[in-house]
Amino acid sequence: MLKLILSRAAQAIPVLLLVILITFSMVRLAPGGPFDAEKAVSPEVLENLKARYDLDKPFYLQFANYIANAAQGDLGPSFKFPNRSVNEMIASGFPVTLELAAYALLVAISVGLLAGITASLRANTWQDYLPMSAAMLGICLPSFVLGPLLVLLFGIWLEWLPVAGWGVIPGDKILPAITLGLTYAAYVARIVRGSLIETLAQDYIRTAKAKGLKPARIVLRHALPAALTPVVSFLGPAIAGLIAGSFVVETIFQIPGLGRFYIQAAFNRDYTMILGTTIFFSVLIIFFNLLADIVLAWLNPKLRFSGAES
Repeated sequence: MLKLILSRAAQAIPVLLLVILITFSMVRLAPGGPFDAEKAVSPEVLENLKARYDLDKPFYLQFANYIANAAQGDLGPSFKFPNRSVNEMIASGFPVTLELAAYALLVAISVGLLAGITASLRANTWQDYLPMSAAMLGICLPSFVLGPLLVLLFGIWLEWLPVAGWGVIPGDKILPAITLGLTYAAYVARIVRGSLIETLAQDYIRTAKAKGLKPARIVLRHALPAALTPVVSFLGPAIAGLIAGSFVVETIFQIPGLGRFYIQAAFNRDYTMILGTTIFFSVLIIFFNLLADIVLAWLNPKLRFSGAES
């Protein structure tokens, strides 16, 4: 297991450096600059601002200095909010984003498992076609379309739920969690259906049926644990995707999370904030993928040894 962890960590380092290099290059090559939106200043003041943030140095020196500071955990000051560091803004926004992702994950797992199990037990019937059609619709419908539709239906027409805010009005977390979680619920449903149908056709399930075990016990005790292996593999990148992909939902519902800071940084050309949040999201994705590998290796020793050798 230790070899597997070290192997995955060694593979992640060059990937992370490549992500930083690409992001660093793109923000520098994008039209405009972090001080273009400010009121007109003299050339001397502009040069002082560039020197303050190392923008007057060659590209390779800027990149080398940034990597050296980031390796020590210092992501630099925000260009838009000079009195606040990127570390402070991430620390203030991430708990909200994490809470939103937790609620969305709860929606994804509960709805996905229920739909997938129902469809697999009633394969090729309307009880299979209906949830799988809804799952396909959920996969095809992006959150920036689903969110406004839910706001229109439950917030404006029916007036059942609030359409903005976070932790202020009762029920204001329901629509954002559903908007973010339904897409992943659709993937979970399809994965569970396919895996469970394949598991129910195994010989040991036929043996359990021949012994007279109750159908519920066969499904929940014998078939479902084996069928959940692909779901566990999917949940690693899914959790990272829920956290990293929440910026659209946070913008729609005016949630003060890290994703909203990222959107504001992109509009303001806040280089350090864009880089800092990109690094933070990348580390999260690597961490949850590694966590999924560890859980799968724990469940299946064959993966443990093959992963260590690779």
